[in-house]
Amino acid sequence: MKKYSKSFKALWIGEIVSELGSAAGGITNGLLLYEITGSKEWMGILWLVYFIPSLILQSVTAPFLNHVEKGKMIRNIQLIRSSAYLLPLIGFVIDKNIGTIIGLIALQFILGLMQPIYASLSFSLLPEVCEKKDLTEANGLLDGTIRLMSFLAPGITSLLLLAVHMQFIYMFSCIMFGISYISLCQMSSSSKQTVPVWTKKLWWGEMKEGYRTFFKYKYLLRLTFLSSTVQFAVGATTVLSIPFIRSDLNGESWEYGIFAGAFPIGYVIGMLLLKKIPKTYVTMHLGLIGGGLSFVFLFFVKSIPAAWMCELIGGVLFPLFNSQSAAIFQSQAPKERLAQLSAVRLLFLRVTMPIGIVFASTSFFDLSTRQAYGIVGLAIVLPGLFYLFFFKTINNILESE
Repeated sequence: MKKYSKSFKALWIGEIVSELGSAAGGITNGLLLYEITGSKEWMGILWLVYFIPSLILQSVTAPFLNHVEKGKMIRNIQLIRSSAYLLPLIGFVIDKNIGTIIGLIALQFILGLMQPIYASLSFSLLPEVCEKKDLTEANGLLDGTIRLMSFLAPGITSLLLLAVHMQFIYMFSCIMFGISYISLCQMSSSSKQTVPVWTKKLWWGEMKEGYRTFFKYKYLLRLTFLSSTVQFAVGATTVLSIPFIRSDLNGESWEYGIFAGAFPIGYVIGMLLLKKIPKTYVTMHLGLIGGGLSFVFLFFVKSIPAAWMCELIGGVLFPLFNSQSAAIFQSQAPKERLAQLSAVRLLFLRVTMPIGIVFASTSFFDLSTRQAYGIVGLAIVLPGLFYLFFFKTINNILESE
């Protein structure tokens, strides 16, 4: 950590504590809503309230992100999210059932609007607070610790639930985002930005130019496509993992818990491994292909320990691709449009996740859980092999750094 700047450490701490608060709040959202309604349909509605406005906003707001002070904007977003976590608690005080549901919907709506803006800006801030040569490891550090928080959050939430009523977990989330705001205040701005007067003409022109620029950089487009296949798999596995362990392998709840925790633990190991291996075109794609094969192997496994091992190995390998591809995007995209292009990139990634959810949950394809895992894995492996052997542009970029 000594080689990283004070601003990067502030961003890193802000990301860690906010992810912990977000994960704890997300767990409580599902538990609380199911306790009130007992309905899977309401669970789906809650996620649609998060995703649909989020995707619509993200598709049209990319031009704005080139004309805001990034540090100030992400601090304000953390304050908004901190306040929003109080809404279910306020709703509970007003009315135990209806008030809580309204508070949950309002919370999800606000989080859905804020998340893509925050993610795009924090992604584009990283090259400003980190040396170019350290971008790959910095991305791995951020990604790995965030996933570690998502692993720790269920246990921390369970301990909190032993001490306080479920609704008061939202106070914990509120405090975590408040701490994140304080940490982000320690970041120093690298440049003073003059924000132009905003007009409709400017918005429309910037919108077209942003998408045109994104599609002009073919190697960045290819990396985004490959990252999208991973997000498609993430969406599908949110539906597949429980029935796979509980039904296909007849596992217990605690065995599913280990299965769910194996991937983030593996991801942390992969983050550490990333510091030791050469950062090349080949290792980046082998990480992607190996991670995809971990899903394919779930088609064949007959025992729960084998399933745990597949998830662990997938977690170890995927950072080799994710961190290097993110660093390439950050270093090769035009700096003056990085925030905007990051938003376009994130839009593609976030769209594919609900597509994966729909693919895994619909009965239209009439696939077993194992077959779905096999298809999801091949959707990562086949493009990865194709780009590994037929495109060398990214290899030249990596070698020149």
